[in-house]
Parts: sequence; C-alpha cells; structure tokens
Amino acid sequence: MKLEAPVDRAARSLLGQLLRRDEVVLRITEVEAYDGPNDTASHARHGRTSRNAPMWGPPGRAYLYFCYGMHWMLNVTTGPEGHPSAVLIRGAEVLSGLDTVLIRRKATKVTPQLCTGPGKVAQALGLDKTFDGHDLLVPGGLELAPAKVPKRIVTGPRLGIGFASPEDQARPWRFADGDSSAVLKRSDLAPWKP
Repeated sequence: MKLEAPVDRAARSLLGQLLRRDEVVLRITEVEAYDGPNDTASHARHGRTSRNAPMWGPPGRAYLYFCYGMHWMLNVTTGPEGHPSAVLIRGAEVLSGLDTVLIRRKATKVTPQLCTGPGKVAQALGLDKTFDGHDLLVPGGLELAPAKVPKRIVTGPRLGIGFASPEDQARPWRFADGDSSAVLKRSDLAPWKP
C-alpha cells in the first residue's frame, strides 16, 4: 500500500486493505480520491481550516468529518505532507466483529450493504471526532493493515459532488473492488485500465 503517492494511485492501493479497531476488521471495497485546493470537490478547495487540517498530512492519518449532521466520514490522508489530499472510505466488508458491527449499525441482519456508504463504515468502526488526525499506521486503536489488492478494479465518477466543476464531477476517481458486492451504484462503474 503506497499512501504517499498521487491520490488516485493511493486510492487504488487502499482497496482490499484492512481497517481494524479492536475486534472489528473491515476489508475496504470502495474509495474516492480528493486532491488538494485545485480539486473543486475537495474540502481543501477553500484552504486550510480547523475542520480539514488533517488533510495536510502526513500520509496515513485519519481525517474525519461530520456530514449532514448525521454521519462521521473516514478519510485516509495520502500526502506528501503539506499537500491536502485524502481518500474517502466509501465501502467495506466485515471480516470479523460482526456482532459488534450489527449493534453499532443497529442492524438485525447481514447484507452486502451492511457497510456500503461512508457513514456506515465509520459507524461500524464506532468512530467519532476523537479519531480525527489519528495515525492509522501505528498498531492499536484504529489501524490500517496491509492485505491483497483486488484482482479487478472498477472506476467511475465520485458521488454527491454536484457543487464541483463539471470536469471534477466527471473525474473517474471512485474506485471499487470489481468482485465485491459491497459497492454502491455498481452500474455507474467500468473496468479500470492502467
């Protein structure tokens, strides 16, 4: 997993990696890349603020923000330090700690959509503002662990960025595991070609 890289490459390298907090382990299935002040879809488009400060790195830190007054959203900073780029974790599969995830999600059954959507991912991990800026590369607490990248990656435009410029709305910076059912709006995605 190469986090200090162009954000689209870092985003692809996060697919298949593991997010672990205590007994809960999630496998990342879907991500979106956001690249600095020139990306009109990025939180960095208006400069550095107290809310988005973790985006400036170093790579491998958690950037959490509260969305619509309802959901925490987990991003992984990708550096280099000083350049505000981050990858939103959009979806995941539960590998362990299912009972805890069901309680946190207030869910009664397991479906492929249990952790599809960034709010669901953060909820499954029990995240809140206290994890903002947390070093994900240090064992303990919330950590990112290496695993195999998927064999097949699909890509398409990012979701929920109608405020961005037309070219940034069209940028194919949403990436997903092409063989996972834990992916939102799969029909909008096409095979990624290196």
